[in-house]
Amino acid sequence: MRTVVAWTDRPRDHPGAKNIVYDIAFKPDGTQLVAAVGMRVLVYDAVDGDLLHSLKGHKEAVYCVAYSRDGKRFASGGADKQVIIWTHKAEGILKYAHTEPIQALAYNPATHQLASATHSDFGLWSAEAKSVPKHKLPARACCLSWTTDGQYLALGLFNGTVSIRDRTRPEVEKVRIDRGAPVWSLAWNPSREEAYDVLAVACWDQTLSFYQVSGRQVGRDKDLGADPCCVSYFSNGEYVVVGGSDQAASLWTKDGVKLTEIGKVDDWAWCCRPRPRHNFVAVGSNDGTITMFQLQFNTVHGLYQDRYAYRDYMTDVIVQHLMTDEKVRIKCRDYVKKISVYKDRLAVQLPERVLIYDLAHPDDANDMSYRPCERINRSLECNLLVVTSAHVILCHERTLQALDYQGSLLREWVMEATIRYIKVIGGDRGREGLLVGLESGAVVKLFVDNPFPMQLIKQETAVRCLDLSPSRRRLAVVDEHATVMVYNLDTGALEMTEKHANSVAWNTELDDMLCFSGSGTLSIKTADFPLHQQKLQGFVVGFKGSKIFCLHYVEMKTVDVPQSASLYQYLEKKDFAAAYKIACLGVTDTDWRQLGMEALLALETTVARQAFVRVKDLRFIDLCRTVEAQRRQPGHDDNQIIADILAYQGRYPEAARLFTKMGKVERAIQMYTDLHQWDEARQLSGAAGLGPRSDLDKRQ
Repeated sequence: MRTVVAWTDRPRDHPGAKNIVYDIAFKPDGTQLVAAVGMRVLVYDAVDGDLLHSLKGHKEAVYCVAYSRDGKRFASGGADKQVIIWTHKAEGILKYAHTEPIQALAYNPATHQLASATHSDFGLWSAEAKSVPKHKLPARACCLSWTTDGQYLALGLFNGTVSIRDRTRPEVEKVRIDRGAPVWSLAWNPSREEAYDVLAVACWDQTLSFYQVSGRQVGRDKDLGADPCCVSYFSNGEYVVVGGSDQAASLWTKDGVKLTEIGKVDDWAWCCRPRPRHNFVAVGSNDGTITMFQLQFNTVHGLYQDRYAYRDYMTDVIVQHLMTDEKVRIKCRDYVKKISVYKDRLAVQLPERVLIYDLAHPDDANDMSYRPCERINRSLECNLLVVTSAHVILCHERTLQALDYQGSLLREWVMEATIRYIKVIGGDRGREGLLVGLESGAVVKLFVDNPFPMQLIKQETAVRCLDLSPSRRRLAVVDEHATVMVYNLDTGALEMTEKHANSVAWNTELDDMLCFSGSGTLSIKTADFPLHQQKLQGFVVGFKGSKIFCLHYVEMKTVDVPQSASLYQYLEKKDFAAAYKIACLGVTDTDWRQLGMEALLALETTVARQAFVRVKDLRFIDLCRTVEAQRRQPGHDDNQIIADILAYQGRYPEAARLFTKMGKVERAIQMYTDLHQWDEARQLSGAAGLGPRSDLDKRQ
């Protein structure tokens, strides 16, 4: 994951108060950002950072802002002890006061009731009530948050306690949580899919902790290493953002696992809020700067044949069997940086270690029981990670390193240019081969037990993607100009070039078939036949039988590809062995029957019998045996056998013509009379110059 600054703004100072961004709130649809800056309430366009309104309702510094769940109004409060209600059009409609400066505001997501807290009390405003009831607090309130259902209100106090109140009896403290240090920020998880409500609490003992409504702590305290000033959930409840005295905003999981730093600012980060429904985080700092960071979540995944492993929620790994669609989740409880899968092995790189898993039953092609087997207790930095049966391969720009499962460096290779692509091509255990594509255009093959790499081909453009055919005799390469090229590794010749490709994959079950994707199109190339194309969004990452595996954004899709077109192309060429291989990838019963019929006419009885076995046609299976027996007889006539096959298939005119061509008109007439097709028999007799046939009349 990486972050970029989408926009930033530092409003100019106004007389009376220093510009400090104490609080930020988003409109629920994510279109507007409201900020408490100095003595003003600023309203921004959340997309591009344009300042829409600068509101001057407060006479002293504004400390807090909050937006209602329905997006119709927002509120602001500050040192002037006033709370102002604004419409979404930035029009002030109501004001009420406390006896102390306003420290925090929070709208009830269910009732739209507004909670406001000060040094000594908190109040609950609603549009229906004529007054604002206020309730005493034992210490200064620092923060407020409602549960998603609006039933409970949590208040974080400066004396180190969290007070949870029921909406129906706010004057009574339902639950008290003692933290021992000022509770500067807290927030309830907004997800409705959680089994119970969870409260994230950020204290100035530099910890982040989680609690249930009952006050029971969930997990242990998480050390932040700095004083937190704000904690806030993403709208889906999966991630937490924390900002504070370390002048940074950091991303955590909902379970309290630190993932990464979102961005640095030049002073304390007083507030940080994720933009609803978007991967953006706004940070307000002590120097008056508002910065909008965009989070770009990279796809972390690995693929080997029909096993696809990918990162989920940043700390979990899901392994999916693409043929059965079975999935298994592996909880790593740490930030997953890289994933690699190979046969029965799975490698997961975490910040401080690499975990190696194997399958409990490696001989079972559908086994998904992954279990930990090895670990490398080191922090490893690399651009790419590859696992084999006994090694972990690390890529650093131009360098490849082979480590054993204990983390010891066994071998190192230095390439001529930056490595762009790595693929494991199999081999004996501990002696696997790798294909390495370089920025210089070279493709290199090496073996993990051999220090000497071998250059296979060298082209002018950088390698973007590559794949090796099952026979290892042909190499497909996609370059940086989106061109796919197929090389014959025996001769070095360039056999095919096609444009508009972003990825390529050979069919692992057929050496003469590959596919590539690009420009919204899937193209399938079989032997020297024309391309078969269909619409497809995403990147092709695998091809097995009649199934193509395509990655579209973060979702892996399995696309069933009909093989009928390729089958009939081979039938036209009378290549029945290749046609049978194609049919085995997946065709209809009609296609199998057609293959059997065509092969039988060509006297390819082995292929014909296998095809009829597929459709369980016993009549034609018996015919295949009969034909084989006839052909074993000395002096047999293949043309007569073919004519009999045509008649058996119901193609009587063709059979009659072939009998006539062989000079066996009587055989053709006999066929028609057996079928009681008297007119055809007489017509054939007349055409052959045999004259009137009284025997036909008698038989009729």
